[in-house]
Amino acid sequence: MRVRRSIPSASVAAAVALGLVTLTACGGADSSPAGADGKVDVVASFYPMQFLAERIGGTHVDVTTLTRPGTEPHDLELKPRQIGELGEADYVLYLKGLQPAVDEAIDQAEVRNKVDAGSLTTLESHGASTEGHSHEHGEEGHGEEGHGEEGHDHEHEAGTDPHVWLDPVKYAEIAKGVGDSLAKADPDHAADYEKNTDALVKELTALDTAYRTGLENTATRTFITTHAAFGYLAERYGLDQEGISGVSPESEPSPARIKALQSIARKDKVNTVFFETLASDRTAKTLAKDTGLKTDVLDPLEGITDRSKGEDYLQVMQANLTALKKSLGAR
Repeated sequence: MRVRRSIPSASVAAAVALGLVTLTACGGADSSPAGADGKVDVVASFYPMQFLAERIGGTHVDVTTLTRPGTEPHDLELKPRQIGELGEADYVLYLKGLQPAVDEAIDQAEVRNKVDAGSLTTLESHGASTEGHSHEHGEEGHGEEGHGEEGHDHEHEAGTDPHVWLDPVKYAEIAKGVGDSLAKADPDHAADYEKNTDALVKELTALDTAYRTGLENTATRTFITTHAAFGYLAERYGLDQEGISGVSPESEPSPARIKALQSIARKDKVNTVFFETLASDRTAKTLAKDTGLKTDVLDPLEGITDRSKGEDYLQVMQANLTALKKSLGAR
């Protein structure tokens, strides 16, 4: 995924070196899996990773996120201090392919436990084309079985959709992997990590059930949103996502794409154009005005702010479900 801004390789390397020099000057890294306060020092790349680390780690972890609330994660620039924190971390949780600057810094940081959330499930491609009316009908149970271990340890190919956390089933798969990896990093608290993981997976399973039942019967299956972040969600629940821009939120739609969306809205009886909290809503509101449609928020959950319709992942996903049911005419 391309971003508007990133920091050069030389800058990353220099910042990593600075972080390691600072660490050495302070007496070197602790060889134990936990810090001086007895907690595992976890660095999460952005909110969905932070949520998993906090819920699964519980009282045994101290979580820092690289992406501040209100920052669009795709555009993140890392400061030397943040890159230095990576070198000091006991455990880093990130999603490779979403934030290139983060990927580069993590590759160069000497961290014992680096966990790429995308390696804990199977990633797919969505929203590759936004110039035509390309429905993505979901299949019942897709992604839950039949992938095997060979599908889980891979490099993310170009064009792969990283927004996997918006599928509660795949997010639960990642949660299980995070629980296992934390238990290996900090075996003294393995039982607690397992207990916390089981509790979270149970909540995610209930969320999946709510989506399945809530979206089973609707007047339309099509929704229009600012950028194509909801491919996994659409596929899971048999919906048709139409992104104004592609998987990357900064890409601009062509006039032909806008015209196509107007046609799709009429044909599929779409009544709402969704926008999000961390990206510009200008194009979505213009399309809605020109087409006579309403607007509403469908949150890709890349960060929690005071504008979010909920205080955590689960609450915002419930708000998204409510918005989708209303827009799609759920019965």
